[in-house]
Amino acid sequence: MVKGLYTGYTGMVNEQKRLDVIANNLANSATTGYKKEGMVNQSFDHQLAIKIKDTSNYDMPQRIGSISLGVKVGETFTNWDQGSFQITDNMSDLALSGEGFFAIAFTSKDGETSIKYTRDGAFSVDNQGYLRTSDGDYVLNRIGALNSDDALANYVRIDPDQSYEIDEQGFIYQNGQVVDRIGVVQFADNNFVSKYGENLYDLVPGGQVIASDASVEQGCLEASNVNVIDEMVDMITVARAYEAGQKVIQTEDSTLDKAVNSVGQV
Repeated sequence: MVKGLYTGYTGMVNEQKRLDVIANNLANSATTGYKKEGMVNQSFDHQLAIKIKDTSNYDMPQRIGSISLGVKVGETFTNWDQGSFQITDNMSDLALSGEGFFAIAFTSKDGETSIKYTRDGAFSVDNQGYLRTSDGDYVLNRIGALNSDDALANYVRIDPDQSYEIDEQGFIYQNGQVVDRIGVVQFADNNFVSKYGENLYDLVPGGQVIASDASVEQGCLEASNVNVIDEMVDMITVARAYEAGQKVIQTEDSTLDKAVNSVGQV
């Protein structure tokens, strides 16, 4: 009977974790370039149950079958599907069509600089001509992105007093001349990528940066790939599953109450 309590408990804890993932997706449904997360479940490893102090066969405990001890989180994963494009007509806004990321020189609050990757192309050009993110970080050119080199010479820079155009390969043109190229890269294996903040990504040890064939679209942004309606439906499903776990615990509690207070009095 007590096993049922643990089964209901693990199910409720698991649904709480699923709800956390869904809530985070909903909170970032309007975040540019955000990729939704999902979670899968799996049962605990089955345990072999045997008879304790079984004397029917000397020194040979008899098996009575295997039992499962409830459910646990299998893994949390990122959905890399592309989001829809939103046209802004802002020349510094960029979106990627296909698999790829912009590389940026990210500066932490401690002043440490490292390379992060993002699908958020809400950039702007400062008065010195550097292309920067909405948080003020510098965008790397192709050389810096492929070589993971965040040196100042590898920051994308143009003449801020002249108009510019960016083609699908990321080349930046001013007065008909190529002045720089946006650094767009991909990873050899997305399993070596970890999230950093809302829409930034880190390359963990063992990961490899490779060239990307994604097309750069100027004047638009990639929206989050979160479908709010789907997330709300999943939230309702989680609530129903959580209630089912509660009912299991209530039923077990009622059974234990009868066993102790009624059967135990006989």
